[in-house]
Amino acid sequence: MTLGQRPAGTTEEPEREPVTPFGSVRYALRVLESVARHRDGVREETISRDAELPPVHLGHLLRMLCREGYLERREDDSYVVGNVLVMLGSGVKRARALRERLQSTLDELRDAVGAAVYFGRYQDGELESAQVADGPTTPAVNQWVDFRSAAHATAIGKCLLSQLDHDRRLDHLARHKTPRLTSRTITDKRLLLDALDRQPPTVPVLDLQEYAVGTVCAAVPVTAGSAVSCLALSLPVTEAHRLRRAAEMLSERAAPVMLSLAL
Repeated sequence: MTLGQRPAGTTEEPEREPVTPFGSVRYALRVLESVARHRDGVREETISRDAELPPVHLGHLLRMLCREGYLERREDDSYVVGNVLVMLGSGVKRARALRERLQSTLDELRDAVGAAVYFGRYQDGELESAQVADGPTTPAVNQWVDFRSAAHATAIGKCLLSQLDHDRRLDHLARHKTPRLTSRTITDKRLLLDALDRQPPTVPVLDLQEYAVGTVCAAVPVTAGSAVSCLALSLPVTEAHRLRRAAEMLSERAAPVMLSLAL
């Protein structure tokens, strides 16, 4: 429902969309627009009115935006544009700033979910090399086959392909073979296409030892405009019982990544 004024003669609050990661990004952009219009600083009351967002949700967004460096809170409790937002809008420096911002966010997600975390993107007909955050206790999967050549077998690849239309999927599979990497790999292109067609957009895409024996993975789409991208994680198969909950946490905390891509 479009936010707006209450109909004449009613006293009920207008229906508001749930503040999901996707909804959070839309509201966050409104908040940033409000702050950007007030170069000398703006208080919560004005931001709330400009963004049409109730204070209970606004407080959460303001904390997130300050934590991510998009806004700064001054001593008088007003808000101004932060350094990260300035860098992302600086043209030549934008690509580097975006990569650094994504890496910082991936590092935070790695620590939150207790797993290696990846960011993948599909652009110009190919899966780009994934950006990863791993560590001594959260090792990344051994890329014994380049992810770009194994989209049919990885959670990242299947999540990205599931966001393409049917013709673009066919085009990708016509240009890439689907070799058997483990006994669980789907090599039949028709079966793979059927699985992609049946994949609900709100359900994590799983890789249960299809790419590498001993490793399970999950991926969730990251939607910002026309971008085809995703977040993913990997765990040793001995921790497979944590996979679905970790994927849910990844989806719940995706808003900063979506916001970076939307700016």
